[in-house]
Amino acid sequence: MTDFIQKLLSNRILIAAACGWFVAQILKTMIYVIVNRDFNPERLIGDGGMPSSHSATVMGLVTATAMQYGPDTFEFAVSAIMALIVMHDAMGVRRETGKQAKVINTMMGLFAELGSNVSPEKKLKEFVGHSPMQVIMGALLGVVVGLFVCSM
Repeated sequence: MTDFIQKLLSNRILIAAACGWFVAQILKTMIYVIVNRDFNPERLIGDGGMPSSHSATVMGLVTATAMQYGPDTFEFAVSAIMALIVMHDAMGVRRETGKQAKVINTMMGLFAELGSNVSPEKKLKEFVGHSPMQVIMGALLGVVVGLFVCSM
């Protein structure tokens, strides 16, 4: 078991991806606090916001994979295609889901003000997707983190 944990903790590709996520979540929380002047602990693990932690995670993975195996390998190809799918999804379906949640939450608030007994148990999450800029910044962050982890 110790051998497994030691190998896991020496896996630079996994570490680069995890560090990409972690750094993005910390930055996302700090930016949220600065912009909104309010600390929301959900931002530490939640979706949406600047920078995209999904993009930072997959680009950390892609960068470390390229550094370890090379850009002409199966491993790089798989990680790069997966990264493109994840980042496209973050800007597409997930972003639209967040927009729809915002509209539905507004409608439910209006229904409540009108005295309607129609109400969800809790509000829908509105922070689920990303703007193209959030994805780009997350991707750049992931590349930087991946290069940093692999240079250690």
